[in-house]
Amino acid sequence: MQRITPRTLSGFMELLPARQAQMDAVLDVLRETYELYGFAAIDTPAVEAAEVLLAKGGGETEKQIYRFTKGDSDLALRFDLTVPLAKYVAMNYGQLAFPFRRYQIGKVYRGERAQRGRFREFYQADIDVIGDGKLDIASDAEMPAVICDVFRRLGLERFCIRINDRKVLNGLFAYLGVGGQTGAVMTAIDKLEKIGREKVSALLTDLGMTDGRADELLDILSAPDPMGALEALAGKCPALDEGVAELKAVTGLLPGLGVPDDKWRVDLTIARGLDYYTGTVYETQLLDYPEVGSVCSGGRYDDLAGYYTDKKLPGVGLSIGVTRLFYILQEQGLLNEAILTAPCDALVIPLGDDPLYAVRCAAALRAAGVRTQVYTEKRKVKAKFAYADKLAVPYAVVVGEDEQAAGVVGLKDLRSGSQVTVPVEEAAAIVKRSLNDPARPVKEKERI
Repeated sequence: MQRITPRTLSGFMELLPARQAQMDAVLDVLRETYELYGFAAIDTPAVEAAEVLLAKGGGETEKQIYRFTKGDSDLALRFDLTVPLAKYVAMNYGQLAFPFRRYQIGKVYRGERAQRGRFREFYQADIDVIGDGKLDIASDAEMPAVICDVFRRLGLERFCIRINDRKVLNGLFAYLGVGGQTGAVMTAIDKLEKIGREKVSALLTDLGMTDGRADELLDILSAPDPMGALEALAGKCPALDEGVAELKAVTGLLPGLGVPDDKWRVDLTIARGLDYYTGTVYETQLLDYPEVGSVCSGGRYDDLAGYYTDKKLPGVGLSIGVTRLFYILQEQGLLNEAILTAPCDALVIPLGDDPLYAVRCAAALRAAGVRTQVYTEKRKVKAKFAYADKLAVPYAVVVGEDEQAAGVVGLKDLRSGSQVTVPVEEAAAIVKRSLNDPARPVKEKERI
């Protein structure tokens, strides 16, 4: 039989069990925070009909999508969770309560070049609020509050949520006479941080803007007081006035939602590449790692479901790139090693040949809510404890003939080395008491 060298494809992440436990701790924080805000969990297929996923995508999306045929079916792997959501809401409209608030955590697939912090298969963790006919702007303001809570619960403190409104950009373009090239101008603006003002100015000139108009636009976008720069244009363009009013409404609610002033700012250069966004847009950066780009982004979309239904279903949402975020934490040594990564809380170690009492004790521990494993291999006691040590199991429950005769167990704390002999019910209480305060995923004293 020919041997095949095992390998993982570039751009795909596999984790050893301890690291996977840390990833799961991050995902648990996301789920708990989303549910705290009243979002309900759903799931959608990883594989969809290609026409469903590409209905609103196109452009770069079509180049990156994993597409294949099975028989006569034209299929594709989902590239995000928002487009499948639009299909989901259109299909289940009559059974949903609106505004519909959902969260979904799942893997998505993009066939782009793998590089530092960017993957081809990665977890996204999304929330969205979908309205029936209309959706109040207050939902847009709630998104930064959720972002802020998620990051702080993870233990991350040095981040900034950048907020803009695409209606502001559309209004600026109309005011400057380039409204007919909105998409191309917005694409150029979206590159400002990556390629710099001079190159973006050249791109705008190539699109037909005069040097003076291009400079005026870039001056407004980079103004130290963006809201002040926008207010100076009040009354000059109705579309711009509408966008500014929305942006004011969103940012005006942030203090009441508990979002500190140092965690967000208005940034008129934020456009978001996907063309289904129509209003508020967000990007979130870790301040110490700007080179990896946004780890959490999103925005308002007024007609994403229009390709699937005649009903108007506006929405707003955000997506956290969990795999990218986890990669940064891992690379920088910021994952909290105090997180319990063992597959069980207690390892039952029989000292004799008869495992009956050991499995009874294990059953009692599990019934009390203690994750328990029994070591049944016929090996020396030293090897059994070495196994527990390698898995970082916090407690060993030692049972032999003496313990069985007395109806007790020997409970050893493998972290401190202390040991007590107690009934199994008391052993369960001790284990649960010592493990009831889980650590945050990021190190407490070395936060970003």
